[in-house]
Amino acid sequence: MRRTTILPGFGLALGFALFYLGLLVLLPLSAAFIKSAGMGWADFWQAVSAPRVLASYKLSFGAALLAAAINAVFGLLVAWVLVRYPFPGRRFVDALVDLPFALPTAVAGIALTALYSSNGWIGQYFAAAGIKIAFTPLGVVVALTFIGLPFVVRTVQPVLEDLEHAVEEAAASLGASRLQTFTRVIFPALLPALATGFTMAFARAVGEYGSVIFIAGNIPMVSEITPLIIISKLEQYDYAGATAVAVVMLVISLLLLLTINALQIWSRRRASA
Repeated sequence: MRRTTILPGFGLALGFALFYLGLLVLLPLSAAFIKSAGMGWADFWQAVSAPRVLASYKLSFGAALLAAAINAVFGLLVAWVLVRYPFPGRRFVDALVDLPFALPTAVAGIALTALYSSNGWIGQYFAAAGIKIAFTPLGVVVALTFIGLPFVVRTVQPVLEDLEHAVEEAAASLGASRLQTFTRVIFPALLPALATGFTMAFARAVGEYGSVIFIAGNIPMVSEITPLIIISKLEQYDYAGATAVAVVMLVISLLLLLTINALQIWSRRRASA
């Protein structure tokens, strides 16, 4: 008997999916490679290895990794509190987690700058201790942490909700301490979701522009991110140089994401073994 489905057949659905992905993803990315390929190797290397560009690579990828690591720790903590502890206003706090998704990035950047500047509500206390946040690389990390938190919370939260309490009770009955129960029972089950959230937060942070541009200060060689370098080259009508920097950023991002995904697959296999 022929099986009927709601959606079209496999061939038609697959063809449409590949066409859609190719039109929206592969075509723009290939255009960047084609545009930069016309520069010649000497011009390409000169554009992507300038000291100012190298400094922006270091800041963009370093701050993105640091922000994603911070979100992996505190995002897990937020998800744990939302799932395991009933308290007044929990629904409000749960909705507040999604605020970086809904808030325009430029608004987030202006708000963070106002809060963490030397005379801001929060920044003034750090300034009194000799710590400057706004217009420094530290401000970039703050902005990237803000926009990446929901990715970790929303990937870990469903796994925590589905985790059986009976497993924890069994571990406790066998004499395991709270720390042993968490590290040997709970954390291995959460690790694949946590790695997914970390990957998504990192990928989002690498290309972030709107929320960073205000709080970074955009000081060359200090707090200038790579997306700003690309925008600056476009404003100077240096389209080939902009695409060259974009290609390098794209290749590095893909390599890092492939590495993180490989680690994620390994952690899943280890958890299921």
